[in-house]
Amino acid sequence: MRAVENALGIIIPDNARILRNLISAIQFVQDHVIHFYHLHALDWVDVTSALKADPVKTASLAQSISDWHNSSPTFFRAVQNKVKTIVESGQLGLFASGYWGHPAYKLPPEANLMAVAHYLEALEWQRDVIRMHALIGAKNPHPQTYLVGGMSIPIDPNSQNAINAGSIAFMNEVARKSLEFVSKVYIPDLLAVASFYKEWAKIGGGVRNYLCYGEFQNDNKSNTTNCWLPPGFIRNRDITKVEPVDHKKVTEDVMRAWYKYNDGDGKAKHPYDGETNPNYTGPNPPYQYLNTDQKYSWVKAIRYDGLSTEVGPLSRMLVAYVAGHTRVREVTDMVLKKLGVGLDALFSTLGRTAARGIETLLIAEMLPIWIDELTSKIKAGDLRIHNGDMWDPDKWPKEARGYGFHDAPRGALSHWIVIKDKAVSNYQCVVPGGWNSSPRDANGVRGPYEEALIGTPIADPNKPVEILRTIHSFDPCMACAIHLYDSGGKQLVSVKVK
Repeated sequence: MRAVENALGIIIPDNARILRNLISAIQFVQDHVIHFYHLHALDWVDVTSALKADPVKTASLAQSISDWHNSSPTFFRAVQNKVKTIVESGQLGLFASGYWGHPAYKLPPEANLMAVAHYLEALEWQRDVIRMHALIGAKNPHPQTYLVGGMSIPIDPNSQNAINAGSIAFMNEVARKSLEFVSKVYIPDLLAVASFYKEWAKIGGGVRNYLCYGEFQNDNKSNTTNCWLPPGFIRNRDITKVEPVDHKKVTEDVMRAWYKYNDGDGKAKHPYDGETNPNYTGPNPPYQYLNTDQKYSWVKAIRYDGLSTEVGPLSRMLVAYVAGHTRVREVTDMVLKKLGVGLDALFSTLGRTAARGIETLLIAEMLPIWIDELTSKIKAGDLRIHNGDMWDPDKWPKEARGYGFHDAPRGALSHWIVIKDKAVSNYQCVVPGGWNSSPRDANGVRGPYEEALIGTPIADPNKPVEILRTIHSFDPCMACAIHLYDSGGKQLVSVKVK
């Protein structure tokens, strides 16, 4: 979408920009909360230990860190009984496959019970708040209302089938619920859990380079540098300066990925010239072993200026902090002060997890502001949601290239398109999971996941919860990082260009 807009010089209307910001914002908030509680918390929280907790002491602990309404002994006793029933049934469901009782768990029983209770509450909370995403995006997690040139969802105060006063009121209520839960549950829990694991501020740092494309646009230009979270590149952990992002410096290397380049695998390619030609050379059955001196991954090695680079919440918060973003600095300094650690602690597994929480709070604070911005446009009579000036292919140049930058919850996402004679000549995606899970490149340099695991202490190799802590701190999503194909060579779809 942004790639095509960039290629064809399309400028979207204000309302389209605001709606895109709102769709992204509520997805960020929901996605980050889900990650903390349901994908990462149990790396630090021992569910079975919660059965030993005193509900009265748990209530006292919860009330000491927040005024969240569900903090009574009765509430925590009910949660404890629910967990006990699950454990005694042998059908652990949500809590199956955990390394319960592992010596790396350090939380006292009361903190474990509080965290488990909020785990369950977050399930209910996220189900409600993501309805805003469905309202203006039509679907979660992949919204359907984006169009090249703007949005497809109409704005009409007099229609029940469009954004109207009722829609605005609903979004404001979702924004209120989002900020309340994040500020009164997520952030206090993050600080409480992190306080028992401060040694992880020196573990899992990984690579030394951080990239952010910028997100939440302040103006309507495709790939604008004018974003609420600014774009930038931090090289070698130099937190005295932020370099501007240069799209020409993005490359993909397939030396150790199961793909091949037609002119040889040794040279990295810019996405405009990118190729995705599967070339599986691994063992049969697959994944019997991995030889890192050969091809061993379905992910290409993505590099910025030739450097292995991390993307995601930590990169966004670092870039914004160094760039002087006032609110990012305020919240980051507050979190670091409460944990009693310095700025260097961000370069770690703990820092990566803390950055995600900081970002969630900041975005939740912005939700009502962007809703008010949309409301002001509607009150002023501006209902435009689309610019269709370039929809006529006869107006297109004979050849055009464009790239679309978006910083998704997991990090820097870009789409690259080459259009020739009114048809797509080449199209490549460079996604967050690809950056962070990159294999070694032609020079043998490890990607962020691999580098972050170097030196990780492991108490029990058969139960490597420590490995999970660092990998989960990136919020991995491998589904987007690889390309799938039919190994039998069967044609699955055909697109006819007129």
